Amino acid sequence: MFARNFLFAAFLIFSASNSEISYSQVSEEQDIIKALSLIQSAAHKNSYTGTFVYQQGNQIRTSRITHGFDGDNELEKLEILDGKPREYIRKNGEVTCYLPDNKIMQLEKNFSQEEFPSLLSENPRLLPESYFVKKAQMSRVAGAECQVFSFQARDAFRFGFRLCVEKNSNLILGAQTLNQRQEVIEQIAFTQITIGELDKAKLKPSYTPNAQWKTETLTVQANLHSGWFVKTLPSGFKKTLETKRFIPISAGTANVEATSAKSHQVIQMMYSDGLSTFSVFVEPYTGDRVEGSLQQGAMTIMGKRYGENWLTVVGEVPVAAINQVINSIQFKR
Repeated sequence: MFARNFLFAAFLIFSASNSEISYSQVSEEQDIIKALSLIQSAAHKNSYTGTFVYQQGNQIRTSRITHGFDGDNELEKLEILDGKPREYIRKNGEVTCYLPDNKIMQLEKNFSQEEFPSLLSENPRLLPESYFVKKAQMSRVAGAECQVFSFQARDAFRFGFRLCVEKNSNLILGAQTLNQRQEVIEQIAFTQITIGELDKAKLKPSYTPNAQWKTETLTVQANLHSGWFVKTLPSGFKKTLETKRFIPISAGTANVEATSAKSHQVIQMMYSDGLSTFSVFVEPYTGDRVEGSLQQGAMTIMGKRYGENWLTVVGEVPVAAINQVINSIQFKR
């Protein structure tokens, strides 16, 4: 009888200690999900301006970003500082691209692409399904103190990440992409950043097109259902958007009707697990393509012929994920 009571008491103690551990784990996960939600909105709702460096393999690119939010609209100016000058002005989902060397201005609506420092794109509650997420050490980026969050991939279909988040604004100041050996294969970080009120004049285009400039309207149909789909998606990924673009073959007119007859049609399907992303592009096969793949840093590009169509899968995910996707793309009328 004593032995039974002892075992029962031991069971109660064990159960209580397990409950405390479980509660602690749940509480920690809830805190992290709350933090991820704040990080997700910070890139959209903060005003900031800064210069950041993007390193992909042996390539380095420097850009300057100025972002404003007035409570209703997002305004953003992105300047590419290396190579040929390029500048993007975005108002919500409308983007104007200035190519001063070619004197071309490109207009695009229904634009949707998550760029640094806006990296978290889906419901943060779903991220723990694909990653072991935890708070790591404090660090510094561009002179600002930030909290590091570690994202360890749960499978071989995505890379791991380390995000450095400014402690007051929750803005991502730096991000590293890690392979399965925990080696940094790609990174991006601010080298200078100012967060808070900014001069709205800094959001204006640097260029004023004149009669010598040409305008290209990139016609985009959003929320499309083309019939193309990926039959076997890597776990955790889901389609976030499908678009059809009509890219003018011959530049020089803003008349969509006149241009559409001489345009290149491209279907794009975007997929995300909330942090990692890849896109599937479907376009007519022209006969001058060679099947194969290319890898640079975390980016993998793979192309394959499918009947009279050419498929391209582009994403910052391991080759295993790209292979699975491109070999399971199908069309259903």
